[in-house]
Amino acid sequence: MVTATAERSAASGAAPAGRPPGPGAGRGRRMRRAAQPYLHLAPALAAVLLTTVYPLVSALVTSFRHWRLNESTAPGGFVGLEQYQRAFQDDTFFNSVMVTLWFTFVSVVLSVGIGLAMALVLNRRGPLTGLTKALLILPFAVAPALKGFSWRFMMNPDHGVYDKMIDAVFPFAADVNWLGEPFWAQMVLVLTEVWGWAPLIALMLLGGLASVPGEVNEAARVDGCSAWQRFRYVTFPLLRPLLLIVVFLKAVFSLKLFDQVVTITGGGPGRATETLNYYAYTQGFTFLDIGYASAVSWILVVALGVLATGYLIAMNRQEAK
Repeated sequence: MVTATAERSAASGAAPAGRPPGPGAGRGRRMRRAAQPYLHLAPALAAVLLTTVYPLVSALVTSFRHWRLNESTAPGGFVGLEQYQRAFQDDTFFNSVMVTLWFTFVSVVLSVGIGLAMALVLNRRGPLTGLTKALLILPFAVAPALKGFSWRFMMNPDHGVYDKMIDAVFPFAADVNWLGEPFWAQMVLVLTEVWGWAPLIALMLLGGLASVPGEVNEAARVDGCSAWQRFRYVTFPLLRPLLLIVVFLKAVFSLKLFDQVVTITGGGPGRATETLNYYAYTQGFTFLDIGYASAVSWILVVALGVLATGYLIAMNRQEAK
């Protein structure tokens, strides 16, 4: 009986009866307990390292090397900051930066503005409010590439559905080539983003509106405030932290626009819709200049990192409140 008990104690790692556990046993248990969360996270961390960290580090190293695939399949020697100097002396690079900034600004303003207006309308109870909220997520759920091909077909000046609808309502726009003129091609890209993002932003802001105390609005209404005054002095200040988060999030996604450029405009007409992400793509996969494409990509990564940091700071401040 004693022998069986001792064997069970040894198998379980516990000290035999009557003998106190040594200091090493307690330390080992504490180390195993401390390491257990990291063991659970190990598969996810390995996936992140392989799919995100390694490619980023590899691209950073490549950005300091001369490597053109039409010259060699192996990376060349290190050239220091030459690729970055080339980028900041390249007019086409600056054109892509300006296109990206313009698109980001316009799409963020329109998406957030229209999303806020939709949220204010849907915040009022109605018979179809629940169904409408459920349908709002559908545009954002559409794959960007599919969205791009659909919009390209529907804005076609010969047989596009949207083009025919616009011509019927606004006859003076009948001769507009939506994808053949620089300004309108840019606006089509903006509209594809607004179509997908405004409903999602409306849903996000609806959650913020639900947290606004009804007593505050009711007190303002009793005091004689108009609907605009209640929005300006009550609702908007309470929504401002959430709006800041939404703006940062939308700006991050707008800066890295790629799918719609490829599927709708191909960067054209000319270079009117060539965003920074698409510019890096053409340098690497059209002109086969991998070193320069890596440098351009890392410039975009830094810009996205700055915006992502701002987004995290804004989100943490929101949670602290």
